[in-house]
Amino acid sequence: MKCEATRDNILLAYYGELPDELAGPFEQHLAECEECRAELNAIHALEQRLALLPVVEPSPNLIAQSRLRLDEALDMIPPHGLFSRLRTNFFAWVGHVRHAPALATLLLGVGFLGGNFVDKYQVAHQPRPKAPVMFTNQTQGAIANITGIVETPDSELVQVHYNRVVPETMEGSLDSPEIRDLLLKGATASTEGIRSQTVSLLASECKAGHSCTSGDDGKGIRSALLVSLRYDKDAGVRLKALEGLQPYVGQDQRVRDAVLEALMRDPNAQVRTAAIGLLEPVHQDSSVRQVLRTVSTQDENPYIRTASFNALQDAGSIQ
Repeated sequence: MKCEATRDNILLAYYGELPDELAGPFEQHLAECEECRAELNAIHALEQRLALLPVVEPSPNLIAQSRLRLDEALDMIPPHGLFSRLRTNFFAWVGHVRHAPALATLLLGVGFLGGNFVDKYQVAHQPRPKAPVMFTNQTQGAIANITGIVETPDSELVQVHYNRVVPETMEGSLDSPEIRDLLLKGATASTEGIRSQTVSLLASECKAGHSCTSGDDGKGIRSALLVSLRYDKDAGVRLKALEGLQPYVGQDQRVRDAVLEALMRDPNAQVRTAAIGLLEPVHQDSSVRQVLRTVSTQDENPYIRTASFNALQDAGSIQ
């Protein structure tokens, strides 16, 4: 409270009419302002002097005029500003709280619970550092497949089980069972270059007279070459398979049938031409003559038709 407001309220304070919300600031200002205290003391001194004078009862007319002037003076007082009203309402609210312990306790409890809730909310939603990725039995190599996923309840952690393909290298002779087993797998590899190189190695083994078996279970180098001749999509691989099967055309009916099938149906003219050359040792075979006769008249390629016709002439079996 400033000096001007303090002096306006001195008379109210002197007569005990000052509102409670203004009493505190008023007393605080008096304690700090010597001039205002001197004015209040002057009022006390005047009151003491007036107390010594005889009391004269005012006339009713004087009382009425005084009330009229008081009303006019009160009407001249401008209404309080927003800040004054807020200050007045605040002190009034403090006064209510001061005289209502239950309400004060309730407000204190609400404040405590609210602060506790806000603290827990901030802790729950504050950014958490990401957990580091941990490995068990980590090895090098591409991931082959995912075998399982385990989720941790109420957490962002997840455990993924997987198998990793570990690259290995084996070195050994072409005759060793381990190397041959790998080459048989390479004959059906998805990479075209691997299939071509593998079939070429297997065909070389057969042409060199090394073990080139054809098991009843479909396993063995010769069986692998038969599969390549019939189903490989690369004509170069089928040609290499034909080269490897050449030594067995005369002794293995399965090989002979596969070569005849290639002569009849293979979409590549080079493969069909190579098949005609492979059949030379078995030109006398009735099934071979029948196929050569069909090809000599029906094949779309004139060179293949001529080659088939010449093969029949060589066999001296043209009907």
